[in-house]
Amino acid sequence: MSPTDDTEPRFIIEATGIRKVFSELGVSALDGVDLRVAPGEFVALRGSSGSGKSTLLNILGCIDRPSTGTYLLGGRDVSTLTPTDAAWVRLHYLGFVFQSFHLIAADTALENVALPLFYAGVPRKDRERRALEMLARVGLADRAHHRPNQLSGGQRQRVAIARACVGTPKVMLADEPTGALDSRSSEEVMELLLDLRRERSLTIILVTHEHDIAAYAERQIFMRDGRIEKEAMHAAS
Repeated sequence: MSPTDDTEPRFIIEATGIRKVFSELGVSALDGVDLRVAPGEFVALRGSSGSGKSTLLNILGCIDRPSTGTYLLGGRDVSTLTPTDAAWVRLHYLGFVFQSFHLIAADTALENVALPLFYAGVPRKDRERRALEMLARVGLADRAHHRPNQLSGGQRQRVAIARACVGTPKVMLADEPTGALDSRSSEEVMELLLDLRRERSLTIILVTHEHDIAAYAERQIFMRDGRIEKEAMHAAS
């Protein structure tokens, strides 16, 4: 995987025998996980707290590395990536959305969305234009100069989604994206994710405890004690 690598393999995510042991705690968080995800697929990871789903998401997002096993992202073994290469992948290939939004409180919505473009070296005028276009896409152009504390929870999550998508990633990783939202805002956020998936051919991996949120995915993977317990298919959204 590199800035000039446009090859698209059969599976955009291919994890085999993934184990994760936190030796300092004597805890095995993942115990031999095999997972394959095709480009454009929408997968929900489900399971109780401690089942390993967030640990798996961190490995898929190149935030953490497995203790053993192999992980191919876009056909490239991520264990061969240098820290600089891994940072490039997170910036250009992956988008992240979290339950707690992770917005910078002192920055406006526009500045929060533009931040990945700043790290990518995009000139100021271009990154502001692209960030404003992305805010318009999520219905928040009129909130561009508001700070997070001036926005509702649903609006903050839409800003976070705009930030995740402004760099045109191939894979979006969402960790409980509706966990802090009411039911109406949750529905709006999920419909937005579905729309962006169709428009951009996004692959989405979503962690959730909620049955109704998982139902938006076409495949649900149930985890227990660090292993995949079962899978269930759902009609494509």
